[in-house]
Amino acid sequence: MKEIVRLADWDPAAMRGAYADEAEVAETVAGILARVAAQKDEALYELTALFDGADLRKTGLRVTEEETARAYAAVTEEWLAALRAALKNIRSYHEKQKRVSWLEPAAGGAMLGQLVRPLESVGIYVPGGQASYPSSVLMNAVPAAVAGVARVVMTSPPRRDGTLSAEVLVAARECGVAEIYKIGGAQAIAALAFGTPAVAPVDKITGPGNVYVTQAKKQVYGRVDIDMLAGPSEIVILADETGDPAFLAADLLAQAEHDARACAVCISPRLPLLRAVAAEVETQLTGLPRENIARRSWEDNGALIWADSLAQCLDLVNALAPEHLELAVADPFVWLGRVRSAGAVFLGAHTPEPVGDYFAGPDHILPTGGTARFHSVLDVDTFLKKISVLHYSPEALQAAEGQIALLARSEGLEAHARAVERRRGARC
Repeated sequence: MKEIVRLADWDPAAMRGAYADEAEVAETVAGILARVAAQKDEALYELTALFDGADLRKTGLRVTEEETARAYAAVTEEWLAALRAALKNIRSYHEKQKRVSWLEPAAGGAMLGQLVRPLESVGIYVPGGQASYPSSVLMNAVPAAVAGVARVVMTSPPRRDGTLSAEVLVAARECGVAEIYKIGGAQAIAALAFGTPAVAPVDKITGPGNVYVTQAKKQVYGRVDIDMLAGPSEIVILADETGDPAFLAADLLAQAEHDARACAVCISPRLPLLRAVAAEVETQLTGLPRENIARRSWEDNGALIWADSLAQCLDLVNALAPEHLELAVADPFVWLGRVRSAGAVFLGAHTPEPVGDYFAGPDHILPTGGTARFHSVLDVDTFLKKISVLHYSPEALQAAEGQIALLARSEGLEAHARAVERRRGARC
């Protein structure tokens, strides 16, 4: 059974151990990127056969209309209704994030503003292979569509038979994504960044993936933009005496089953509660379909932390800046005001993290590894760019000329100063 650790004795760095940047992975990824850049589609076929065991030479890299039609025939009406309900919630939430361009008068005859424009093209990466993540399709594609991105491209690793899961294809079509490629791993990131005859390059790449995908995004950043460098999933639960050990254990395991490197932590000033949670985790682990993964995650990266007070718990939460934060306390709205850093906050006993993963509306692509200290959830802004707009009348420039020139010369930039002064007396 998991040992309970006093806060003073726990090293928060243990929660970050899974995020080490491995030199071997970086070297492997660099080789894949170079290969795709040089050999284009041929490299994509060869690497897909090597890593995914799928021969796509006969069917091609791009998903066909026939494949999408077969996908619709394979899903149930009940599942499709649930997907559409989630899609409606997610779209409604993101519609509220829309921004508009603005232009307004400033002092002395100036005009200042901002143009808000969607990116022209975006590549969304959806993990796949033997797993299926239609929720990741929704969380990438919906905010891109709401932002107005003209071209949304999806890539996902194929199964050994060269297909994508029916649920992923249906989710993509429901979101309006028609350009879909059966490519995964670092080679997919390379195709999106560099372009090949089959895959035109994009301006930005979003979506979570394994360590190779994340490293590839890191290495192509600058050539294209990326959303974030996502690490293994993580949750921190802050609980008081009102916490239900069965609920808390279930929520910890919901993260642990993602990945053996996932991190699940429960913090509380109530030692009896933590003991009950430890026992409940052991009970619920037994028989889970992904028990081996969840157990390894819990044993290697899980933690039960005993603090002196809820205030001390909140201090730790803000230092950790977790991807998911559950406030399993009597008055979660009272404590919400003290949260400074987290990817998403789930309030109360009946808002488990999977509500956000699938259905409620906020995006589930969140900063991990403590990056919530400075990074935000993927949203509509992720797919927008802002362009500054300035207009000065002759009168406005004359009024500001002296100060602009003074500031320019203080930096040793005489030509800047003269560019302003040259217009002195001009009326048009």
